[in-house]
Amino acid sequence: EERPVESGGGSVLAGGSLRLSCAASGDPYRRYCMGWFRQFPGKEREWVAHITVSGNTYYTDSVKGRFTLSQDNAENSLYLLMNSLNPEDTAMYYCAASTRPYCSHLPVTYNNWGQGTQVTVSS
Repeated sequence: EERPVESGGGSVLAGGSLRLSCAASGDPYRRYCMGWFRQFPGKEREWVAHITVSGNTYYTDSVKGRFTLSQDNAENSLYLLMNSLNPEDTAMYYCAASTRPYCSHLPVTYNNWGQGTQVTVSS
């Protein structure tokens, strides 16, 4: 399976929105879950949200109510709609997929990662 490809990053003003996309390959039903992570400069990669193959979604507290995760298995794609962005959301965002038979917020769960897309929010 090829690595996922992210798109949709960019620069926005605080309060604005962006929609990240992740194009995956292979059979979507072999991927038990897909998720988004972000990495701030000098920091470890941190979990943002993930979605299971059955469509259950989970979010880190700081993005609940602002970010919405969705997937389109027919299009083999994952989306992250980010509203009410603030400068603290500025980071590199990574899409990740897991074919392991479990799902979690831990990066080690995921065995296929994209190269990332930069999100910059200015005040």
